[in-house]
Amino acid sequence: MQRETVKLLLALGAMLIGLGAMWFQRPVSHPPGILVSEEPRQEELAVGPVIELAGFALTARAEFVVEARVLSAESYRFDGGAGLSPVDLALGWGPMSDSALLERFRITQGARFYTLYPQDETVDVALALRHSANMHLIPADDDVRDIIESARTGHVVSLRGVLVDAARPDGFRWRTSLTREDTGAGACELFLVEAAAIL
Repeated sequence: MQRETVKLLLALGAMLIGLGAMWFQRPVSHPPGILVSEEPRQEELAVGPVIELAGFALTARAEFVVEARVLSAESYRFDGGAGLSPVDLALGWGPMSDSALLERFRITQGARFYTLYPQDETVDVALALRHSANMHLIPADDDVRDIIESARTGHVVSLRGVLVDAARPDGFRWRTSLTREDTGAGACELFLVEAAAIL
């Protein structure tokens, strides 16, 4: 009898933890309208400094500032870059911060990519891709990491830091994109975030 009671209590506890996680990770909703009108700001560095972090040598390529709506968030624990970049945020600005446009897409993330699935034939996918990006985020410190890891779909975030290329002594290499015009493999920003805020 006691064993059954313990099993029931454990099951209820697991269910409550799961419900709590779902509650705290629920998307933030907004009425229609552009939330972020500014484009990301980038200033390329002629000779960027090399920064040592988490066993990687990071070569700074450009100073970078973005304010954007979180379209999706994905944590990574086991891939080759997880020790450096534990979270990817798919971010949108301009028209991709507008709920009226976003409701016309299904958005997914996985394997360090994010994908837009248009829900009708009239939507301008090229416009959407120019105003969104998947960013591999490298927190500069624990405070930044806490903010990044608490960001959820619908939040508006402000991130400042540098775009970097990463190299590890075992030969692992990871390069950043330096444009918002590219798509597919290699189009993501590898972003060392030095300051972060949820607005």
